[in-house]
Amino acid sequence: MSVQSSRPAAVRFGAALLAVVVALLIPASPAWAHNTLRSAAPVQESTLSRAPTEIVLEFVERLDPPFTTIVLTDAAKRKIPTGDPVVDGAKGSVQVTEALPNGSYTVAYRVVSTDGHPVQGSYPFTVADPASSAAPIVSATTEGLPAATSATDDGGRGAGVLAAGVALAILVVVAAGLLWRRASRR
Repeated sequence: MSVQSSRPAAVRFGAALLAVVVALLIPASPAWAHNTLRSAAPVQESTLSRAPTEIVLEFVERLDPPFTTIVLTDAAKRKIPTGDPVVDGAKGSVQVTEALPNGSYTVAYRVVSTDGHPVQGSYPFTVADPASSAAPIVSATTEGLPAATSATDDGGRGAGVLAAGVALAILVVVAAGLLWRRASRR
């Protein structure tokens, strides 16, 4: 009496399971491609010995000029006057129109990529000019104010989807390996 090998069945099952996982992950991949902040000047969370005269943000993808907003605020959450945003490909910039005294500042931005997806975020920097005679701006009471936003608006969802995809792929590989091992023992 001969016993048929179940190895081909285990291999087919593993291949089918892998195909399902790939099919589920492919539609989610465009979400990983949304625009993100590549670099900023002044650098995020930096301390400058001289006040900047320009804010420059560079993104991974091209920006849509009519939908680019860059705002500078002081520690008391007051808006600092700047010029209109200028967009050049993936870079957006504004000129700071008045001298900044020592203190903490926040750059906030909201841009729309050419794919139509809005991205917003903010980051702090500090001016600590030893030659400045102007008093530093102290922060206002933060009670009742919302927390500052992070550098991207997706709240880490892209990273979470990627981590879930990797975990699912590992699970599939382990399951296929166990099935193959079980089939090879018979």
